[in-house]
Amino acid sequence: MRTLLALNIKYRRKVLGISQEKLAKTAELSAQTVNDIEACRIWVSDKTIVNLAKALKVEAYQLLLPVSEAEKGLPAPSSTEILLTLQQKIKNEIDMQFYRILKPRGLP
Repeated sequence: MRTLLALNIKYRRKVLGISQEKLAKTAELSAQTVNDIEACRIWVSDKTIVNLAKALKVEAYQLLLPVSEAEKGLPAPSSTEILLTLQQKIKNEIDMQFYRILKPRGLP
């Protein structure tokens, strides 16, 4: 999810021709925070995603879609579809984290 968010932010920023500093100012963030988000070093709150989306002139959900889908202007998925997709991605991420922790210990 972090990678997807980072790619979408970079893509939209490039489309708009704005720097990380300009995005940061418009979204009321520090330039370092924008840099950290784009480098996948931090995760952000829902409020920050909304602020970034406003600054990037897109809907917040579009920052969580693959770039090709977001840029095609496809109809917005329903909130249920978004929720189910996010739940699955979160579950997968948690499962992967557990795997990384338990695998070195020889656990299945």
